[in-house]
Amino acid sequence: MTRDRGIPKRRLPNPNSQNAGKPFDLPLPSSSLPNQSPDAIAATRSDSPGFQNSSKTFLKKRLGRVLTDWRLAAGLGLALTGGLSLLAIGFLFKLPAVPNCPAIFWPLASASLRLHCAQLAANKQTVNDLLEAIKLLNSLPDDHPLHQEASRLIEQWSKEILQLGDDAFNEGKLGDAIDMARKVPKSASIYGEVEGRINRWQTIWSEAEAIYRRVEDALRDQNWRKASSDAARLLSIENNFWQTTKYQELTEKITLTRADISKIAKAKDLADRGGISNLLEAIKLASNVGEQSYVYQDAQDTIANIGQKMFDLAQDTLTRKDLQGALDIVSKIPPIAKLQREAEDFEVIANAQAKTWGGTVADIEAAIAQIQKVELGRPLYAKAQALLVRWQSEKSDIAQLEKARQLAQSGKPEDLQAAIAQASLVPSDNPRSQEAQKLANDLNGQMQTQQDRPLLDRADQLASRGDVANLQTAMDQASQIAPGHALYKEAQNRIKQWNRQVAQLQDEPILDQADSLAESGDLSGAIAAAQGIGSSSAVYGDAQSKVQTWQRRQQAEQGLQQARIAANGGTPDSLAEAIRLANGVPGASPLRGEATQAIEQWSQQILQAAISQADTDMAGAIVTAQKVPSRTEAYAQAQLQIDAWRRSLGR
Repeated sequence: MTRDRGIPKRRLPNPNSQNAGKPFDLPLPSSSLPNQSPDAIAATRSDSPGFQNSSKTFLKKRLGRVLTDWRLAAGLGLALTGGLSLLAIGFLFKLPAVPNCPAIFWPLASASLRLHCAQLAANKQTVNDLLEAIKLLNSLPDDHPLHQEASRLIEQWSKEILQLGDDAFNEGKLGDAIDMARKVPKSASIYGEVEGRINRWQTIWSEAEAIYRRVEDALRDQNWRKASSDAARLLSIENNFWQTTKYQELTEKITLTRADISKIAKAKDLADRGGISNLLEAIKLASNVGEQSYVYQDAQDTIANIGQKMFDLAQDTLTRKDLQGALDIVSKIPPIAKLQREAEDFEVIANAQAKTWGGTVADIEAAIAQIQKVELGRPLYAKAQALLVRWQSEKSDIAQLEKARQLAQSGKPEDLQAAIAQASLVPSDNPRSQEAQKLANDLNGQMQTQQDRPLLDRADQLASRGDVANLQTAMDQASQIAPGHALYKEAQNRIKQWNRQVAQLQDEPILDQADSLAESGDLSGAIAAAQGIGSSSAVYGDAQSKVQTWQRRQQAEQGLQQARIAANGGTPDSLAEAIRLANGVPGASPLRGEATQAIEQWSQQILQAAISQADTDMAGAIVTAQKVPSRTEAYAQAQLQIDAWRRSLGR
């Protein structure tokens, strides 16, 4: 390319060619014609015959070079191949025009078009679309070539409708499932299964609902173990919704309810321990049970019961005449217990009760005025009215008791009798009747003591002399104090004491005589003497203990004597019997040592008899030696002899 004008370079004509000496084929540049205008130059070139011939020659050569250039051929080939490929792909992917099914006028539509649109609708897999598909093909006559295919598709789509119902059932949509199933065409062969399928769904659903209700009932009864067991039955229900979603739902409810049950149990345990701090903590625990919980009502009942326990604790504190302590307890009852109005009434009643502690008529009147502040409709109105009636009746009782106490101050018998009569005027069904009865009893006891004390003092003086005669007189004197008198119990205790002294004085010589008889060896006489002491005697227990000791000793002596008699037989059998009898002597008996010595002696005699017998009857000697007792010195030697004799016999 030229630098100045961008015109392609052109080759100059060869001077040796046939055109040598002729002007160049190419036009001269305009700069070579400085005296001519461009239009003149162009006209000159176009009019020149040489210029026209040279232009044609140049174009021919240029065209020839282009046509013979391999790059042109390659480019054309690639362009042709790419175009054909694009054309082929376009034909391959070009789909036929899809009919607009919703806009078709069906009375004039062909069967194939109906079939095509029906399949398109059925592919959407909804009940309405499947029914629409079935409707499109139902109109084909029986003799139509596509009737068989249409019938097959209708059966298939009917099954799919029922399957969609099954799917809805397993998704937990029983109503939708039933609606879908009832839309299966009556002409379909599967229509006969519809009612059976619906009945099956309803049966399964009812069974699942019954299980669910049982679980809920168990949770309300706080039996979470039964709830878990019943909930597991959902896993065998033939429905995915109940097996998964509802089972998981129940599992979560069981877990939450179990936690709530634990909270309530802990709250009740704390409440049973008592104490204000435990009661407050118990309410806090129970209040954490939410309204949606199956045990919410139980939690609320527990809170109410704990609140009542706090009231009871406050009342006990008030009974101990601790007004401020009672009010402090009530003030700590939390609002969740819903006992605010009761607390307000309690404060009024407690202040009224505190006024009665003075015990005077004026105190009672002040209490009555205070308690009348609890008006009709208040929670503790009934309690307030009961106290009001009680205090009104107490006013006259207090007056009677005050008069009785004034009369009794002198301590004179006649004044005491008048005071008792005054206290007895209080009716037995009045609130102060117990106080009146106690006052009367105290005054009566005071009178009886004044009457009976001289008798008991006289009896004490007589008993202090210590002989049997004076003790008997003292008991007669104390017996004059009548039952029910204030000193009756004291008098009876003195009588028992003096009776033991008399018995001891009378029976001790008898027991001493029995001891002497036993020491001399007359056990039978000693036993008979000691058994003559009566059960009321002070030494009766000692006498019975000695009798038992002497009886055991007597039995031991008799057993040892019988053993010696048996041993006199001298035979191994008689000696073995003697040993058996001697073993009957108790280990604690004084004769046990003597019995043991005799057993050792008789055991040696049995062994010697066996050794002598072995010379003539070795087998019999073994039997004899086996009669030696195991806890004797002769036993080891007897066993050695038995082993030796057995070896000799080859056993």
